[in-house]
Amino acid sequence: MRQTPKVTVFIPVFNREDYVCTAINSVLAQQYTDFEILIVDDGSSDRTVERIAAYSDPRVRLECNPSNLGIPATRNRGLELARGDYIALLDSDDYAYPDRLGRQVEFLDCHPDIVQVGSGCTLMDAEGRRLPRVRRHPLKPEAVDAHLLFHCALINRTIMARTDVLRDFGYDEAFPRCQDYHLHLRLARGHRMANLPHLLVCGREHAGRITKNTTGLGRDRKMAIQSEGLADLGIDYSEHDLAWHYQLTQKRDPAIVNAAEYLDWAEAWLNRLASANRQVGRYDQRVFKRVLGAMWAVACWNFRGQPGARFPARLLSSRLSRAVPGNLNPALLAAFARQRPRPPRLDASLPGCGQSSEM
Repeated sequence: MRQTPKVTVFIPVFNREDYVCTAINSVLAQQYTDFEILIVDDGSSDRTVERIAAYSDPRVRLECNPSNLGIPATRNRGLELARGDYIALLDSDDYAYPDRLGRQVEFLDCHPDIVQVGSGCTLMDAEGRRLPRVRRHPLKPEAVDAHLLFHCALINRTIMARTDVLRDFGYDEAFPRCQDYHLHLRLARGHRMANLPHLLVCGREHAGRITKNTTGLGRDRKMAIQSEGLADLGIDYSEHDLAWHYQLTQKRDPAIVNAAEYLDWAEAWLNRLASANRQVGRYDQRVFKRVLGAMWAVACWNFRGQPGARFPARLLSSRLSRAVPGNLNPALLAAFARQRPRPPRLDASLPGCGQSSEM
């Protein structure tokens, strides 16, 4: 008979009195039941601790930091205190769908070579109203690995991982922002990670989120992480290259006024990355070519309509377009350039404290 839970659901929290009960209730409503909920409070000054302490369910564990230690230190404390074989991450203002734990436990049990698995994520606003956006990332380990050179290819709030592996690596406390992205990049050098296609978490978007309040710091940290990925390829680059590499996955920067210059750089840069990977073999060659094709398509798409962009002719003229993934094929992008469809509006709301967690 197990003396410890199979899964620790870890929820770090700071001043979330309005939302934390929704997160806890969503875990208590899981179809999979062999878990504990570990909540580490990072010095909240509102009624967060009071609300958590009101739960009588023995699976709910509350630990309080002696002072406000910050996100990475609090996450590391959670890794130290977790008792489960697996650790599932959930933000204190989010909601886990009832099948989340069961699906991820089954996947990790069946794939011992995978150290952590994420999923897709729906979004809601501050009041719990569903937003018409869905976040998804690559599914297969080789694709997750290759995408990490350009962006964080796992959604932290959706991750379940093998506790001992995450504990060995830990979060780098030099990264007050993007410590999850940095951890994934370090893990990817010797471990395999994946994403499930299912939407298993609903993330709350609101003005009080820490990631909303440190945008500039996030950009700097992401560029520092991407510089480590470029170093793994052994490629020489300038600060200008690094800044524009970061820009490949961002919305078009108005400061870049010469579309032709940027696209000339992007095509040459992506071909340089392909050449470097052929030499060092850091990424799966076929998968990496497809990721580079996707980055080229996104760069051309972001500058459509700008002088010198020549979309979609510029896209199609490059050999990079031969590897554009099926879901980003040039014909589809050309059609979107003519008429971009609007997503439907979803008005479903999610429960908060005192409400049923059934969905």
